[in-house]
Amino acid sequence: MDEKEVQDLHNKQETMISKDGTALNDTSWSFCPVCGKEIPKINKLKFCMGCGTNLEYLKEHRILQQEEVINPYIIPSKYPQLYTPPIIYGPKKIPDDEIIDTKNHELWGTAASIGVPLGAFLLMNFLTAGIIILIIYASFNLELLYDILLNPYFLIFSSFFELIFILVPVIYVAKYLENPSLKNRLGLLGFTTRGIEKKGVLKEILIGLGFAIIGVLLVGIVSFLTEIALETIFGIEIVSDLGSGTGDVESIILSADVLSLILLSIVMILIIGTSEEILFRGFMQKGLMRSLGDKWGIIVTAFIFAMIHVTGVVLMVLNAPLVLLISFLLSFIPYFAISLLLGAIYYWRNENLLAVVITHGVYDALTIILAFNFYNIF
Repeated sequence: MDEKEVQDLHNKQETMISKDGTALNDTSWSFCPVCGKEIPKINKLKFCMGCGTNLEYLKEHRILQQEEVINPYIIPSKYPQLYTPPIIYGPKKIPDDEIIDTKNHELWGTAASIGVPLGAFLLMNFLTAGIIILIIYASFNLELLYDILLNPYFLIFSSFFELIFILVPVIYVAKYLENPSLKNRLGLLGFTTRGIEKKGVLKEILIGLGFAIIGVLLVGIVSFLTEIALETIFGIEIVSDLGSGTGDVESIILSADVLSLILLSIVMILIIGTSEEILFRGFMQKGLMRSLGDKWGIIVTAFIFAMIHVTGVVLMVLNAPLVLLISFLLSFIPYFAISLLLGAIYYWRNENLLAVVITHGVYDALTIILAFNFYNIF
């Protein structure tokens, strides 16, 4: 290339002004025109590796790109900034307006759904056992202890320990809520009137009362059919051979008076039904339905509910395997049946506990009242 061609090339080059006022050529640069750092030979290199100057913008617009600081708490930099999302620990929080409809939210899994209720059950029994140990230590009289345990007023007193069934899940679910107030915690567990009009609350109460009567009939029929099946299979008379299996229950009911019967019925409705349904349906079944599906969530909850309620029967007849098996089935199958009914109602009522709590509490009260009348008449 002769001198004339070189001169023509220089004349065609457009100039730009850097920070220090020096001319910049619109050709490929070997060095950054701002900081002077050598530019590596990389195709489509946008930023200077030294000072972060936008080389493409500089070539196109002939001025340095204006700096913008989006977050005032971030120190301004010429280097390209990559956004790093904050790390969020734990489950996604549920806002107040979505508490009664958590279909799209991740809740507690299978392990927590089973483990938390079992832990609450063990804690309740630990406290009850502590009271019994104190009575033994104070009196050293086993006969007195037996009389206390069969006293209906002791049953009323010990029923208050079931409030643990409310306390434990209420504490646990706080981490799933944006606003973990007591009202919101109970709402997440289904014990709420949120989203239900006054007429709707009355409807839930009537549904609960109706299914309480259905539950009594259901358990009566299931118990009768279970007895017939077991008598046929084992060739024995259930009433005559195993009558002692329910002796403690009979003793409590026979020793009850009208006042204790009324108080026991109130406790069944306000404490037993409420606490057990919050724990087993509101917490356990709700979690298992998310992890195992609706059908298996209901079945597994009913199975665990029934197993927990027959532990006392199993412990009373450990010395006779056949009696143990028959006593277990006589108690387990009716409990399983009523628990399936309660689980189905909970699912039908869109995971609201109002009708379920009424059903459970009134069912227990009716069972005690009917047993009291039966034993005192016959």
